[in-house]
Amino acid sequence: MDKIVVLDGHALNPGDLDWHILAEKNGKKFAHLTVFERTPPHLVIERAQNATVIVINKINVTAEILHQLPLLKLIAITATGTNNVDLAEAKKRGILVKNVVGYSSKAVAQHVFALILALTNKVYPHNQSVRQLDWANSPDFSYFLSPWHELAGQTLGIYGLGNIGQKVAEIGLAFGMKIIAYNRSANNRNLPIQMVSPEQLLQNSDVLSLHAPLTPQTQFFIRKESLLSMKSTALLINTARGPLIQESDLAQALKKGMIAGAGLDVLSAEPPAKDHPLVGLDNCLITPHIAWTSTEARALLLKRTAENIRSVL
Repeated sequence: MDKIVVLDGHALNPGDLDWHILAEKNGKKFAHLTVFERTPPHLVIERAQNATVIVINKINVTAEILHQLPLLKLIAITATGTNNVDLAEAKKRGILVKNVVGYSSKAVAQHVFALILALTNKVYPHNQSVRQLDWANSPDFSYFLSPWHELAGQTLGIYGLGNIGQKVAEIGLAFGMKIIAYNRSANNRNLPIQMVSPEQLLQNSDVLSLHAPLTPQTQFFIRKESLLSMKSTALLINTARGPLIQESDLAQALKKGMIAGAGLDVLSAEPPAKDHPLVGLDNCLITPHIAWTSTEARALLLKRTAENIRSVL
């Protein structure tokens, strides 16, 4: 019987989903299943030694590792990106590599607006103010800490108009925002979106949301020069890939008021260093790469991973 080994399963399933879907069909078991929540690099070969299928998220699978896994037929990636696998070596050895795309578009788009609304409506500082009894001690029935603005009428810029970028555009339109976007292929997805150049995107966005894949061309799209061309009132949102931003440049821009704020769900190194320049800034909200983790998105990811495994075994 084939053996399936999940090497780093905790992020996908911390305990609220059923792993058995990977090794069962119609109630019948077709493979042995072993699940490890986390696997340090020095244990990857040992744990995957006799596996027909390994299921990974962020584990790096190098040519050296593949040389020592003679029974391996499939690397099932519980993510969209495949850059953590030596694809050329896998192909050379006849090992299939299957990822999952499109499982989290709705969840990520929702998180984009959670960050936008937290920044614009200043939800957290007002909640803190109430908890500190500022409202209880106020002479007025209502107060606000600083002026805030409606999204309606503002310009939402989208860098990368794939599935997630499209969902973000749809939500922005529902808020009454004007949508501009840059995409390598100038396709507005049949939505009322104005396609613009990267320079125009930076200059005209009140809110700029990043949704491009990480490539040599997109790396550090946001850096000192691009930040200087943005509005001083602009908000920057990144739920795509951390290295789209030169983080030290963004930290300086936020400190100097070159832009008004940032909402980030991804960083260049995850987890970040304790002295990361963006952590702790008042005008920078950071969440720990959670945009993809809605219960529905994770369940769909697990289901499609199971389908990938059954298609091979």
